[in-house]
Amino acid sequence: MKKVPVTEIKARFSDYLKEADGNPIVITENDRPVATMTLVVDPEEIESLMLASNPRFNQLMDAAKQRIEATGGIEHDEFWKLVEQSE
Repeated sequence: MKKVPVTEIKARFSDYLKEADGNPIVITENDRPVATMTLVVDPEEIESLMLASNPRFNQLMDAAKQRIEATGGIEHDEFWKLVEQSE
């Protein structure tokens, strides 16, 4: 991953946007990472990127994983029956 100061990103944003294709860029301020730049090639990826960086979503996923590990979860068919009942 390439590290670039925010002042450089501001000066040459479109150049770095092209360069971010497949190679995320870490944006720094005072030599400390403050953001990353990633080119979204597939518009459907944006939802995954947003969820991956959402702390509340990650908490929900961690809690669900812990419940599954503790209880063994439910069978596939039983899950879909519950989904159909909730509609």
